[in-house]
Amino acid sequence: MRRFFTPAWLGIHAIAITLFGAFLAFGWWQLARAQGGNARSWGYTFEWPLFSIFVVVMWVKMIRDELKGVGTGAEVPEQAENVRPLSEMEKIKAAEAENPDLAAYNRYLARLNSQRR
Repeated sequence: MRRFFTPAWLGIHAIAITLFGAFLAFGWWQLARAQGGNARSWGYTFEWPLFSIFVVVMWVKMIRDELKGVGTGAEVPEQAENVRPLSEMEKIKAAEAENPDLAAYNRYLARLNSQRR
C-alpha cells in the first residue's frame, strides 16, 4: 500500500478528489440555475454528477490495475527479450507470403517506380 503514497500517486489522488468535488459543485450550480427557470440546465444537473462518478470509477480502476501489475511489464515473458523486432522488409516479405495479390501489386509498384527514373 506504500506505493500509493508516492508523489505521482498523491498527484492522482489530488486530481481525482478535486475533479470529483468540482463536478458535484457544477451539478449543484446547474440545479440552482434550472430551478431558476433555465430549462437547459436540467440536463447538466444530471450530467455533472455522472462525470463525478466516472472519475471515481477510473480512479478505482487505476488502483486495481496497479495492484494487479497491469502495464508495468510484469506480464511480459522473459524469453521475449531475445526476440528482435522484424525489419520493414521482413514484414513486407511475411505479408507477401500470406497474400499473393499483395506480392503482385508490390512488384507492379516496383516496376512503375523503376520506369519513372
